Amino acid sequence: MPLKKNALKAISLFTGAGGLDLGLDAAGFRPSVCVEVDSLCRETLSANHPNWPQADPSDIHKISTDDLFSQAGLKSVGSLDLLSGGPPCQPFSKSGYWVNGDTKRLSDPRAQTLKAYLNIINHSLPKVFLLENVKGMAYKGKDEGLQLFYRSLKRINKQHSVEYKVAHVQVNCANYGVPQLRERVFIVGTRIGKAFELPDATHRTYEEISSYSRAQEFLTAWDAIGDLDIDCWGEELSVTGKWAGLLPTIPEGHNYLWHTSKGGGASLFGNRTRFWSFLLKLAKEKPSWTIQAGPGPATGPFHWRSRKLSIRELARLQTFPDEYTFKGGYRDAHRQIGNAVPPAIGYLLGIQIRKQMFSENARYVQRFIPRKRKDCPPPERKKRLPKKYWDLRGSHSDHPGEGLGPGVVERKNISGNAA
Repeated sequence: MPLKKNALKAISLFTGAGGLDLGLDAAGFRPSVCVEVDSLCRETLSANHPNWPQADPSDIHKISTDDLFSQAGLKSVGSLDLLSGGPPCQPFSKSGYWVNGDTKRLSDPRAQTLKAYLNIINHSLPKVFLLENVKGMAYKGKDEGLQLFYRSLKRINKQHSVEYKVAHVQVNCANYGVPQLRERVFIVGTRIGKAFELPDATHRTYEEISSYSRAQEFLTAWDAIGDLDIDCWGEELSVTGKWAGLLPTIPEGHNYLWHTSKGGGASLFGNRTRFWSFLLKLAKEKPSWTIQAGPGPATGPFHWRSRKLSIRELARLQTFPDEYTFKGGYRDAHRQIGNAVPPAIGYLLGIQIRKQMFSENARYVQRFIPRKRKDCPPPERKKRLPKKYWDLRGSHSDHPGEGLGPGVVERKNISGNAA
């Protein structure tokens, strides 16, 4: 049976560039109103989705729940079909923990967005809610955000005599056809007390698929962007900075660790003394590494031709359609894409929510993901180490351990000097 012609009502919080909602919309959940404070993201939404109403005011901390519901056309508490969104993930990010030894997490001002999301659940009592965040939100022993969610839902259940049941699932997007190794946590709650279950993976590694007859092999970077591979590119995609000349000496699928005592190149760095995305390159025959939102001049993933990825390539690796446009310059568009949920995952979750929570016979047909290609060429040949890096060769100390990054040392020195 096809999806209902009348889409279910949704409110989108922290909409960003619209990746999650693009997928949910395709699954039958039409945004009645979008709340997004970033001006460039709002321009991107307007350009691609002129029929998606945007909240006024656009700041979740400034708009009242009454105004939000009025703009969404909600006539009564409990009538909203789906509340969705991904509060800013920086308070729970792995990179912050690696560098600084810990992060502020719930004490980070940006974590107030999580409480704002819970406040809207409390006032709207949606039939289903969906929240996306980084894997670090559910780290054992550092899952304060997740525990806050469970405690708050328990209070909401008691206060309103409802029976929200919550499930959190960890998704590697590559397992569902996204040509990118991207791990995220999704929290799904339903007011009718039905627990959400993640469907079986549709894609697996080559080694795994022999045990799963219905699974397909991971889609790769070449599958997604191989047709865009050219010998020449614009100057804006050239890598600059101190380490630009080192990138061509690193093989496909590797990062700076190639040039450590444990790699196959020259010993230029201590093991794990840089974050994993430093000088990180794509491999044609594998899924992309995680597309990040805030890249520096040496932060990958980079193209296998030792250049930056174009905006269209980044968008494809996130499963955005080619006609999707992003407002702003290169860094602005990169940030919007890196912060987004792949539309393919939004679509998958939307279909599953309709099937599991609304008891609809909604058939899942893979959308947004690339087709498998059979013309993948061999890896690019790496280049010799330029002379300007020769002086770095030698013995280098390794990283002291998890949570003991450079930020820890800096804080200790500051506190010691203050004493």
